[in-house]
Amino acid sequence: MNNLSNVEPKEVMKWFYEINQHPRSSGNEKEISDFLVKFAKDRNLEVYQDEILNVIIKKPGTAGYENSEPVIIQGHMDMVAVKADDSNHNFDTDPIEMIVEDDIIRANKTTLGADDGIAVAFGLALLDSDEYAHPPIELLITTNEETGMDGVFALKSDHLSGTRLLNLDTEEEGVLLVSCSGGSNINTTFNIEKQETTSKAYELTISGLKGGHSGMEIIKQRANALKVLARLLTSVKNDIILANIEGGIKHNAIPSDAKATIAVNDFSKIEDTLVTLANEIKEEYRVEEPGFTFEYKVTECKETYTKELSDNIIDYLMILPDGVQYMSKDIEGLVQTSINNAIIGENNGKIEIVASVRSASASSLREILTVVNVLAKRVNAETKESSAYPAWEYEANSKLRDISIETFKEVYGKEPEISSIHAGLECGLLKGLLPNTDMISFGPAISGAHTPVEQMSISSVQRVWNYTKKLLENLK
Repeated sequence: MNNLSNVEPKEVMKWFYEINQHPRSSGNEKEISDFLVKFAKDRNLEVYQDEILNVIIKKPGTAGYENSEPVIIQGHMDMVAVKADDSNHNFDTDPIEMIVEDDIIRANKTTLGADDGIAVAFGLALLDSDEYAHPPIELLITTNEETGMDGVFALKSDHLSGTRLLNLDTEEEGVLLVSCSGGSNINTTFNIEKQETTSKAYELTISGLKGGHSGMEIIKQRANALKVLARLLTSVKNDIILANIEGGIKHNAIPSDAKATIAVNDFSKIEDTLVTLANEIKEEYRVEEPGFTFEYKVTECKETYTKELSDNIIDYLMILPDGVQYMSKDIEGLVQTSINNAIIGENNGKIEIVASVRSASASSLREILTVVNVLAKRVNAETKESSAYPAWEYEANSKLRDISIETFKEVYGKEPEISSIHAGLECGLLKGLLPNTDMISFGPAISGAHTPVEQMSISSVQRVWNYTKKLLENLK
């Protein structure tokens, strides 16, 4: 049953409901991609699907707009597939169960997929109707954005000629984004060397932290579980040897949990030190991290790392930069450069530490990556950079931005907020692919993205839909 059938704007909600009937978690986009191709063919629209399942659908301009410069409408088809612990939802087979509550659409204990399904819905609604005035449209829907922007990395410009691009992947209504950060992951690896032990073993656990998106929420200066654990281990380093250490789950998430197994001859000798420091850290973060918890318990282990390896891992975690490094000099309140110590654990016979570096400045990004490389060499570790993506730099002169601002004032009766984002948007890669294309990013109000409490404002969708139609009308 389509419980969105009477929700306005119906022409958009129809397609948002429809795409949520298909599996589309990152890496599992074949069915939704084929659905988009069929949509185009059923309407005799030109369509192109590449090897990585990106889809481009073209529609001619309406009367009076036939010779206008083409506009690219852009978003991504994949969604983050996360569910609550007590949910039985299967993202590979089950439709997203959507719930309407007053002005809100949410899912039943899963992510909603409004990020970025709403862009797909907007695009399909535009292509499905002849009621709206618009230039030639090139709807570009990419794959695998959430786990590395693989779709846009593989995209070729052969089938795109648009000179203006509207990216619909912004989650705060009233904000027009005009630039974004670039970034790179840097993986540090230690060769594992183990030894037998007869010492008692204890498991130390950090939990209850908020975590969050390493771009959008890094400015909140929440506690990083890996850094907290490093502080505790450093305080007793001379009396312990690591047997195991793990924490973090995604490169773009601030880790909320971490744990380490240690071997120690006399735990009573270090217990007070650990508890006292944990309480001090809890007090430091009392505002942002009221749920901070430190626990320890007896466990078992027959092997540990060597003392040298143990000390090197602890030292490296302790001195590795983390959090906000520089603030922007151009846009007040914007983080320019940051690093997130994201993941640690054993992988393919090595200890691996993944850090995610972001910056709106290429030189600043390189500086932090160089710092990590230098530090790694000091502790006999190796580094490798991966998943690099370029920044979308601010353009002093943008006709699209000017028209978007004037249209916003026409529709909303007030000025929009012109901003940048300390996170990667596909616009960064698209700008490299389409250097002469003017770009802007906006979207309706979405909260809790990437979590089971994701929700989208219905009234915001209506307003942004009206704005999008008027903007296309004004881009003659």
